Amino acid sequence: MSPELDRIVRAAAGRIIAALTARFRDLDLAEEGFADACEAAARTWPAGEVPADPAAWLYRVATRRALDAVRRRAVHGRLLPDESELEPACEPEWQDEDMLIPDERLRLIFVCCHPAIAPESRAALTLRLVCGLAARDIAASFLISEATLHQRLTRAKRKIGQAGIPFAVPVPAEWPERLEAVLSTLEVAYAKAHADAAGNTLQASFAGDILTLTEALAAMLPDPSEVLAFAALVRFAEARRPARVDRNGMMIPLSEQDPALWDRALIEAGDRYLHRLRNMEITGTRALQAALHGVWCARPSLANPPPWPTILALYDALLRERDDVIVRLNRAVALAEVAGPAIALAELDAIACPRLDLFQPWHAVRADLLNRLGRKAESRAAYARAIEMAEGEAEAAWLRGRMPAD
Repeated sequence: MSPELDRIVRAAAGRIIAALTARFRDLDLAEEGFADACEAAARTWPAGEVPADPAAWLYRVATRRALDAVRRRAVHGRLLPDESELEPACEPEWQDEDMLIPDERLRLIFVCCHPAIAPESRAALTLRLVCGLAARDIAASFLISEATLHQRLTRAKRKIGQAGIPFAVPVPAEWPERLEAVLSTLEVAYAKAHADAAGNTLQASFAGDILTLTEALAAMLPDPSEVLAFAALVRFAEARRPARVDRNGMMIPLSEQDPALWDRALIEAGDRYLHRLRNMEITGTRALQAALHGVWCARPSLANPPPWPTILALYDALLRERDDVIVRLNRAVALAEVAGPAIALAELDAIACPRLDLFQPWHAVRADLLNRLGRKAESRAAYARAIEMAEGEAEAAWLRGRMPAD
């Protein structure tokens, strides 16, 4: 598949699968129809020009392929649906600006996050359908095996069919009960987008989508406090993207980034969301995470050292709210600056997680701490593992530069 087709498919997948699912009431059929359309595009488009509206072309072809599949099922005893209801055409909802949820992908996320679906399956299902993430990437995000992930996806789809979950926009009264699952999904998706410092991958492109989705969520919810926190966090993090890679394509860690290169408009937008949140006197995990990013973005220049004690105190507060691998890992980075690398390494090695070896950042942080303690051989091994698992070349290049010599 060409890079141009990759880009088109990535941008259109969630919207098209959402429309197909609403029409055929079958997630597997929607995915299969869309996959067939993508294969047809890969064969057809290189021989001529890309259609004026590639998404509409993919939707029409996917609908025809799905209808063909329904007809084949009818041969085995199923009733053939009314063709007039399945005639390939743009979904009316696509053009209705008065819909309560203003983004097709966001609608599909709300559907996937129905409370009848197991919590551990909601995010995985959404990341697969809406974000188009590969199974291996989703499994790595949750520190589970691909086999376990496939089981979760299968169970989620089966549950949708068995429970008769409607493929429709939930009424506003149902939004709050699904919001936590929606935000958790967007957090995982953004983590994958943020991991590519250079922003060269298709996954990185989802960062811009999340800026749009969080703005829509904050505007439509009656109590947007959790959304405000996440919206602020994403804007602070994306504001730093221009300074995350040097001219040679090497990643620059946050503590060494030049604040003069950060996007001030995004920082100001994040500050506005954070200000609204503080006016509500809301505390909690996402509020603390947003505050952490706000502290970093308040740093005026490289001449001002990072406020490590403040950062560590915020991580201590966050750990009391949510004790997990990512919080402990980030806290260890701050702890090394305040109390020294030996204490930080001891806490890092005390983390209990059966699949920690699959978590690339753990190897990267541990490699640095070992190096600072003079344990060069162990550090080189940890760096090698981190480089092997790096999401992008920018991060791999930085890690190679930090690896101690033999």
